[in-house]
Amino acid sequence: MQDSLKIPKHIAFIMDGNGRWAKERALGRTSGHREGIKRVREIIRGATQLGIEVVTFFAFSNENWSRPKNEVSVLMRYLDNFLGKEIVELHKNNMRFVVIGRSEPIPKYLQAKIKKAQEVTCGNTGLTVVLAINYGGRQEIMDAARQFAKDVSDGLVDPEGLDERRFRSYLYAADIPDPDLLIRTSDELRISNFLLWQLSYSEFYFSRKYWPDFGINDLKEAIKEYQKRERRFGGLNAG
Repeated sequence: MQDSLKIPKHIAFIMDGNGRWAKERALGRTSGHREGIKRVREIIRGATQLGIEVVTFFAFSNENWSRPKNEVSVLMRYLDNFLGKEIVELHKNNMRFVVIGRSEPIPKYLQAKIKKAQEVTCGNTGLTVVLAINYGGRQEIMDAARQFAKDVSDGLVDPEGLDERRFRSYLYAADIPDPDLLIRTSDELRISNFLLWQLSYSEFYFSRKYWPDFGINDLKEAIKEYQKRERRFGGLNAG
């Protein structure tokens, strides 16, 4: 690592290319998702070793419900397995688990498991692992605006007092810092309705590799590239 003092605190991942990875190997799409979960485990372990504080994975968008029913069922089963097995490991390693996104129409039994996993790990102080499930960036902003409007209607807040800090408090996980770095795999150059508010000043890194091929060494390369950049947040550079 070039600069151990310039490690991004929060890295967000758009895990793209599972289906294409599987297709190129004459495998079913679900095989790509299964392999992709292995990379999630690897990145979580690596993030802890590198001193990263938060990792966010775009696991399932609100548009993904339109995928074939069998694929959606398999993805829900993989989520169930993750909640049953991986949460035990996260908790044992002092990691906090957070989910962002709407609850409906996620199956009720999974909603219950998600709630329990968040409650069990809420006091942990190590790496925070965020899964975006049934998530959309525009959806998050609309939900925040709707809740703010309700609070105004109920007389709880003054609309004249609305600023960025106040509005942020209405987002799904307001205590999670904005990503310093967004990584998207499979050479797709867009953010696909992901963390639209939070990515305003993030650095972007696009990898040609499919997600199932993206490992810890690729993460280190992305961080090296991040360390070469100067983040100005709309201001001027030091020169």
